[in-house]
Amino acid sequence: MPSRVQLALNVTDIDQAVTFYARLFGTGPAKRRPGYANFAIADPPLKLVLLENPGQGGSLNHLGIEVESTGEVVTESARLKREGFELRHEDGVTCCYAVQDKFWIKGADAREWEVYTVLADAQQLAPPADACCATE
Repeated sequence: MPSRVQLALNVTDIDQAVTFYARLFGTGPAKRRPGYANFAIADPPLKLVLLENPGQGGSLNHLGIEVESTGEVVTESARLKREGFELRHEDGVTCCYAVQDKFWIKGADAREWEVYTVLADAQQLAPPADACCATE
């Protein structure tokens, strides 16, 4: 099912965090924007997202599972709906400098997970006044 797990972290200083994670995983970011970076790490399979958020550094921003296509988003959505979960769908949304199809599911301790695919690159984090990767 998933191509890789996504871990999104709040960081105090994006430059310092990028330097650390590039050294830790032996690869540079796949995407870098002001206050934002993401790493597509092959081993272990991980999408690491860093969001500069002063005062929240070191805390979890959100969790996700990146899949390869909208078809996989639909398949996982149907599977989890059959399991009795309530899902919140967002198709064609701009988030984290990408256009995505996705859904959110509430997990243990009310922690939301997103299952998503990237459709295209975007020039903004999210549309003005929208919170990117906002959980309910």
